[in-house]
Amino acid sequence: MGPGRLSQSLFLRCRRVAAALGAARCHGGLLSARPLSAAAGMRAPQRPPGRCEPPRAGGGGRWNGAASAGGDEEEEEDDDDDDEAELEELLLPSPLAVEPGVQRVVVVHPAVKWGPKKSPLTTAELQIAEAIALVDTLQNWTVLDKIIIPTKNPDKKLIFGKGNFQVLTEKIKKLPQVTAVFLNVERISSLTKKELEDAWGVKVFDRYTVVLHIFRCNARTKEAKLQIALAEIPLLRSNLKNEVSQLDQQRGGSRYIMGSGETFMETQYRILKEKELKIRNALEKLRRKRSLLRTQRKKREFPIISVMGYTNCGKTTLIKALTGEAGIQPRDQLFATLDITAHAGYLPSHMTVIYVDTIGFLTDLPHNLVESFSATLEEVVYSDLIVHVRDITHPETILQKATVLSVLKNLNLPSHLLDSMVEVHNKVDLIERYKPTEENALAISALHGQGLEELKEEIEKKILTATGKKILTVNVNLEGPQLSWLYKEATVQEVEVMPEDGTAKVKVIIGNSAFGKYKNLFPNSKIYMP
Repeated sequence: MGPGRLSQSLFLRCRRVAAALGAARCHGGLLSARPLSAAAGMRAPQRPPGRCEPPRAGGGGRWNGAASAGGDEEEEEDDDDDDEAELEELLLPSPLAVEPGVQRVVVVHPAVKWGPKKSPLTTAELQIAEAIALVDTLQNWTVLDKIIIPTKNPDKKLIFGKGNFQVLTEKIKKLPQVTAVFLNVERISSLTKKELEDAWGVKVFDRYTVVLHIFRCNARTKEAKLQIALAEIPLLRSNLKNEVSQLDQQRGGSRYIMGSGETFMETQYRILKEKELKIRNALEKLRRKRSLLRTQRKKREFPIISVMGYTNCGKTTLIKALTGEAGIQPRDQLFATLDITAHAGYLPSHMTVIYVDTIGFLTDLPHNLVESFSATLEEVVYSDLIVHVRDITHPETILQKATVLSVLKNLNLPSHLLDSMVEVHNKVDLIERYKPTEENALAISALHGQGLEELKEEIEKKILTATGKKILTVNVNLEGPQLSWLYKEATVQEVEVMPEDGTAKVKVIIGNSAFGKYKNLFPNSKIYMP
């Protein structure tokens, strides 16, 4: 269904709902109409029976006035059910979702000749190659042709000048099998989109739409799906303005929803605002749960290492190599990882650490998309160390590095995290006799295990500095509880048993908190500092 028909059907639904508003009153207050359920990708929340009734005396504000011993538990269960139902409602199929099926795409890249929009670190050929890689990520999408067309100003209404636009239109129309055009710009307005689709006779997608569709296809958790729904709000708002404008032209001015005092557009904007607030609240609840898990990890004093980098640089492959976790399945595609995942590994000293796999970055990733995933990226702020992985074989590796560093700086990370960051040059097995030119960068091949021991040693050195952990030797009585306590609360590196007096010298890595507990519990234990 096209955008015009969608709005028309919604408008008719609004009129039907508005006609019933006079009868649907609740203590003098109008029940809210549901004109926007499809346009906002949600259903209006259903009011439970009796919710309009004032609380009865002694009811503690509960709408059903229940006062039984199990009332609180039942109410909590009802609240959980309500939260789950609301969450499911927010995750209903989006009206912006690209229709499933085969797409035969022409990729068009506007090559900026000069000015601030022209990047000095890349070329039009490399930029269109990345756009093609985005399309190749999607199942049943194929690239029919790629076209680079010069433009002086990509912010023009139709992106290109009149002559180049005509040439481009002729090329597209000569491809009878084409079903869509991927215009490799960050975002186009809904008005520009409509005019381009009218001119070319096929769907037109920008980077925002394509990347969002890839995210939608790869999202597995509720948090990822909620963040995608949040990223859709600006698009829904933009489409709404254009669709209502068309309705106004057809019907001769703004229409009010009968008896509500709101225009059709105002009602839809309000519903969108309510949806955005619900999504943000749901994400905040998930953030609090993640914060609790983070607190539990901190209590155990597991150092946290965030592994970051440009999309498809090999982050997940590296984490699999560092942890030996067989369940990790890296995929050779863009944005294979959308959710924060944590994996335990060991350093040369046998210290347990947590490696956190994060979402990859992309040049010209729309700001709203980055902002929507800020809840996920927030985890990086609480790391003890960042490992920045680079695909050193990529022709745009320098631009990719700049992109990642730019995003990290915008996260307002503590300065010590940025200063201590470990830079890793991955996929060196594909370059003969590769040596890093950047100071302190480590050359590795995550796939073949090359350079991993040196990387683990560097990570351990940085972690000891960042966490303030100590390496020391303690003398323990083998008949006492000290040794089992150290195995539980610290990292035991080696044990030298002295059978003649029933003691042992134990070399450990121990955090400040655990070290303080040890001295309090075993004040007579001998401690040797290195």
